Amino acid sequence: MVLTWPVRMSDTRHTRRRILTATGAIVAAATLSGCGLFDDEPEPEPAPDPLQPILDEALALAAAYDLAAQGDPALAPFAEDHRAHAAELAGLIGTTLPSGAAAPPSAPAQQAQSKADLRAAELAAQKTAAAACVAAPADRAALVGSIAACRATHASALR
Repeated sequence: MVLTWPVRMSDTRHTRRRILTATGAIVAAATLSGCGLFDDEPEPEPAPDPLQPILDEALALAAAYDLAAQGDPALAPFAEDHRAHAAELAGLIGTTLPSGAAAPPSAPAQQAQSKADLRAAELAAQKTAAAACVAAPADRAALVGSIAACRATHASALR
């Protein structure tokens, strides 16, 4: 038979049970305060992906080439290139393309862009892609670099 009685830690009358209970309560409170159970603040929205501007430019260039291809069918492959870029970028970023991204515009009231306008847009987009390539991590740099090279090739072909 085991006889137990309160062990006095000092003259303050703190028993071992009271000390262990207090310690457990402190540990539980510290754990719960760090888990977000008592947080009333909403989670901040994640920052947009750094490649999102490249994706947006690819979609804009594809739409511009679709419009220009109505007057010059030789420009249609350029639109396909930009749609392929957009699909690869969307897969890498983890987003979906807008539903109208694959279909060419059908509004006849829109004016087709000239080759000079397309070349200027390609050069501006190429600079954006080249800058993103330098800043991109290694797993993304190859794709962004090939997009920059393709845009430079398109600009050269539009001379």
